[in-house]
Amino acid sequence: MGTAVAAGSILAGSPASAQEADIEASPATPDRARQKVKRVYDDAAAEAGGTWNSCISVADQVAVDVAADEVVEAYSVNKVAVAVTLMDKIDRGLLTLDQQVQVPASIVVPGGDGIVILDKAYPSAFTLGHVLSLFLTVSDDTCVRLVGLVVPAAEINQILVAKGFPKTQVTPVANPNRYFLGQTTPRETHDLLKALVAGTLLSPASTEYLLSILRSPVAFTDGIRREMSSADRARIATKAGWLNDGRNEAGIMFDTAGKPVLIYSMFAHGQANPEDFGATHPVRQATAKMGPKFLCAVDRIAGAGTRTFRAPAYQQYNGG
Repeated sequence: MGTAVAAGSILAGSPASAQEADIEASPATPDRARQKVKRVYDDAAAEAGGTWNSCISVADQVAVDVAADEVVEAYSVNKVAVAVTLMDKIDRGLLTLDQQVQVPASIVVPGGDGIVILDKAYPSAFTLGHVLSLFLTVSDDTCVRLVGLVVPAAEINQILVAKGFPKTQVTPVANPNRYFLGQTTPRETHDLLKALVAGTLLSPASTEYLLSILRSPVAFTDGIRREMSSADRARIATKAGWLNDGRNEAGIMFDTAGKPVLIYSMFAHGQANPEDFGATHPVRQATAKMGPKFLCAVDRIAGAGTRTFRAPAYQQYNGG
């Protein structure tokens, strides 16, 4: 359910006012960081309105749990889960990133998101590496079908169940190589991301590969990463999803050493302006407020686990 926050009148210099000012700065302990993250989330979600289902952890402990076990429409956030199944087959030697799939005109989604619809040059061929890059950054619709050519819907669901995510499932259709992106729960999506950075889902190389795509400068920037410098954006791996009145986003924030320190999984619907898929939608406005404040909340604490994930090197070019 949506979270409402009552705004009380606080006198300057009162204990409550001093406490509020104290936690506005970067907290020095995980508990204080969780308090700040929860307050920021509650305020921004209440302002946006509608219904939110969310799970957010800081340093491996839950900070926000709002109907996190309720099954929700995942939309393109489930592309991360689907990408995990493709990389799982690569880890098992059944596929390779340089393997090509054919792109006939008949497979291109008309009028959808992404760039495949724009090139008007069919038939063509993409490597699976190209497919995954488009799948997870510009969220290309046609790439859903291209992934289905090598990991059919039934196999996607089987792999996810085997990895411990029975509620994170795509929805099969008559064609076994096609599917709708299906459902999940905020907790399962959170836990899938947690398992990814813990190294229990994929090989180290495959884990680094997916995170490098999700942290890239061209990954989603209309939500959590919108009001950030390029350096701060590189500390965040994120994936958004949207359809009808639903606006979702899930991802991982890393500390300055490269350890995962905050994992967020937020699914929202029922807000105003469902026809607006841009950065001015109430949910995108809310998550844009959350992002920098979440980073501030965790800037003085260390991430969890032993693995570090450095941001990929980024170099601007002007041709040549």
